[in-house]
Amino acid sequence: MATQQTLQAVIDTNVLFAGITTQGSAPGFIIEAWRAGLFTACVATALAYEYLEVCSGKLSAVRWQQLQPVVGALLTQARFVPIYFSWRPMSPDPGDEHVIDCAMNARASVVTANTRDFRLAAQTLGLVVLTPVEFVTRLASV
Repeated sequence: MATQQTLQAVIDTNVLFAGITTQGSAPGFIIEAWRAGLFTACVATALAYEYLEVCSGKLSAVRWQQLQPVVGALLTQARFVPIYFSWRPMSPDPGDEHVIDCAMNARASVVTANTRDFRLAAQTLGLVVLTPVEFVTRLASV
């Protein structure tokens, strides 16, 4: 009997931020699926710090105080990935390099609203890069 593998994905910060602030959207569904354990979110230390930095910087103090436990719970559920190898430079945006490193070390896809900056990694490394809608479609088919 074959066992079904759980989808693994690295959720880019733009998707996490949109997901915790906008309900009823594809990123919002991804956050709900993460919380429900419908896929394994892979996170490296640098990405976890970026989540916290971006969310605390973009949200008002009151809103961040409300959403900080949500982000903390998501990180508690995530699979932390040690970075053994790096493939830099692979993105025109140096801020995306740690996302690529995390995905490659985890053997996971990247879910981002900004697929453009991941094109080279997709072409040369075979990295699977999905938009939030594409990832939701994959989740619905498993």
